[in-house]
Amino acid sequence: MKKRIFTTAALVCCIVAAFAFAADLAGKWTGTLKTPDGNEIPLTYVLKTDSGKLTGTAATPDGEIAITDGKLANGTDFSFNVSVNGADYKHSGKFYPAADSIGLDIDAGGMKLHTTLLRGK
Repeated sequence: MKKRIFTTAALVCCIVAAFAFAADLAGKWTGTLKTPDGNEIPLTYVLKTDSGKLTGTAATPDGEIAITDGKLANGTDFSFNVSVNGADYKHSGKFYPAADSIGLDIDAGGMKLHTTLLRGK
């Protein structure tokens, strides 16, 4: 009986901790994407979390786009898509709470790009 209570309590704590980190992921994140040809594109993401789902917007100097298919894999890993002119750009990231930063990988038509985002002010 004690083992069952301990296991249940531990599971509840893990779930609460995962949602606490997910709540920290919500907010405005900014960074610069360096392309292979040397260009730098400023990026801004506004992320929102709700019950394991990730929504929000992605913005570049060319405009703002809605995030689709957003998922929180656990308290720190996540993924979403951004569709530009009919092409989907898959994003996968990891939230680093201690550094208040995000490592973000972007699949741009088979080209893998990486950037680091910091919480905007």
